[in-house]
Amino acid sequence: MGALDGLRVVEMGQLLAGPFCGQLLGDMGADVIKVEPPGAGDPMRDWGQGDTKVNWEVIARNKRSVSINLRVPEGQDIVRKLAAKADILIENFKPGTMEKWGLGPDALLVINPRLIIARMSGYGQTGPYSDRAGFGGIGEAMGGWRYIVGEPDRPPSRMGISIGDTLTATFGCMGVLAALHVRDRTGQGQVVDAALYESVLQVMESIVPEYDLMGLIRERSGSILPGIAPSNVYSCKDGEYMIGANKDSLWRRLAEAMGRPELGDDPRYATHLARGTNQLELDELINTWTRTLTVDALDALMTQCSIPAGRVYRAPEMIADPHFQAREAIIDVETERYGTLKMQNAFPKLSVTPSSVRHPAPSKVGQHNEDVFGELLGMSAHDIEALQAAGIM
Repeated sequence: MGALDGLRVVEMGQLLAGPFCGQLLGDMGADVIKVEPPGAGDPMRDWGQGDTKVNWEVIARNKRSVSINLRVPEGQDIVRKLAAKADILIENFKPGTMEKWGLGPDALLVINPRLIIARMSGYGQTGPYSDRAGFGGIGEAMGGWRYIVGEPDRPPSRMGISIGDTLTATFGCMGVLAALHVRDRTGQGQVVDAALYESVLQVMESIVPEYDLMGLIRERSGSILPGIAPSNVYSCKDGEYMIGANKDSLWRRLAEAMGRPELGDDPRYATHLARGTNQLELDELINTWTRTLTVDALDALMTQCSIPAGRVYRAPEMIADPHFQAREAIIDVETERYGTLKMQNAFPKLSVTPSSVRHPAPSKVGQHNEDVFGELLGMSAHDIEALQAAGIM
């Protein structure tokens, strides 16, 4: 039984931020009812790399799919009925859309005062930009992330994943859990307003106070974090390897491992500030040494010397790694479309009420219409068939 067992979530919206928030809550045991438009469903069904799109299998696990046409009054009325029986409603439409449909907080909290409404958008529900369209990349740019990612002599880069969306979903999930705690005391629901750009801003460390106090603007710095050394990916004979020895005691330990103990007390490298000043020189010194070793040899030496370090993994290395296996970080899920498929397990780990993947992603749009609408709303099979024929489901 998961920590959120017994809670019901209505997940509206598409693509990534809202659905990832739903995934997190579903993995922790909540009953997530995924609302999709009739026909094609959520565009996430066709997202992912390669010829076969499998992102849906991760983000829609532990969810039940229902189809509702939100653009017609009859569909909007069905959502109101679902919201009346829900604990949490997630949406990531452009601000104003839910209000246009008569489904804003002013309407839903009258129907269900205990409802927690998690709203994810580019710029938030208020402010001069609130009515602008915004995807994750826009939030990453406005929140400061994109500017500092990449090489100094090239335009800003991006990560290979949609980090802005998943950060927003994670902060949205945190807000939901906090709101649930408040509701336990007061019985009152509330709105969680999670903006993409502000979610990115939250993880930008001290870039704002650095500018405010010193006029300092962080720039792109490639694979290093300026002033933090040694902490980089270094070249070996047969691959790359990450070493993070950016603490005085760890640096002295690394110098010993390199066979150069005198470097540990060298004024150029002995302190955190000195290593930061001479960062490029120090990285080249370490690189010259690591190029003489294989990844296996360097990994064994770093483990022996208790220096934080590790291999740079891709999916095949993750799957083969005994630590991933021992902690069941990657599991086999029996999917409806592709059979057994490996994917990341539910996380974080809870000792008493563990999260889990209880059932796979629904392969069909509206797959659970009869179950959900019959069970919660008392609709008959005939009612559902008539609504489907009318294009409402």
